[in-house]
Amino acid sequence: MSGNDIDTLLSKQACTELVHKLARGLDRCDKPLLLSLFHADATDDHGGFKGSAAEFVDWALGVLVTMERTQHLIGNVLVDVQGDHAVSEAYFMANHDMADADGKPVRMIAAGRYLDRFERRDGVWKIAHRHAVYDWNANFDRTDTWDRSPSSPRVFGERGQGDPIYAHVASLDNGNKANSKIGVMA
Repeated sequence: MSGNDIDTLLSKQACTELVHKLARGLDRCDKPLLLSLFHADATDDHGGFKGSAAEFVDWALGVLVTMERTQHLIGNVLVDVQGDHAVSEAYFMANHDMADADGKPVRMIAAGRYLDRFERRDGVWKIAHRHAVYDWNANFDRTDTWDRSPSSPRVFGERGQGDPIYAHVASLDNGNKANSKIGVMA
């Protein structure tokens, strides 16, 4: 394997991780994480929003605050790299727990693809442009049966720094993996 092949593989991995981290940032409503994934002059086109990536982050967080919880699942990720430029297509399915117009709890699922353009600047890959393409959506009555009270034996995800992932990642940073609340790598 040549050095160029290794650089291509490392570049594909870096771009793929940006796609996955953006999903985490949305679901955790983590503004600093979201902003860190885009170049300062990056843009976004989500159909209902078109503008700078920084404006997109504010717009998205404003929409997400109206929902109880979200989960963006990333599927097929194909990345094509040419030097310091790359493009990708990443399938997504985004689950949104929210209330409908009558206040009834529903789960809305949006499915589509993120078409991302990445650039490596000063050796760092970041998103230069994201375009969301929607393929379908569906709304369902929510049928959750879990007890979400503080006395529940389950650990539930939450938005912000209180989510278990932040302590989990910090445990690696601190060299203390035993204190992690969850048993998978970030």
